[in-house]
Amino acid sequence: MPITMQNYALTWTDTAGKSRASSVAYDKGSANSRKAELEAAGNADVKVIPIRPGELPQP
Repeated sequence: MPITMQNYALTWTDTAGKSRASSVAYDKGSANSRKAELEAAGNADVKVIPIRPGELPQP
């Protein structure tokens, strides 16, 4: 049985209103932890999105 790896990235709007995207891929637990950190810092519209290995989102 093959093991399927799923990576996640984050997109958000910073406190100055600029769209941002993570520059690293996370596993699900780490992505959710980072999302909580970003929201606690006052960032808005924080989303965890699934990505393929080697792929990163655009802000």
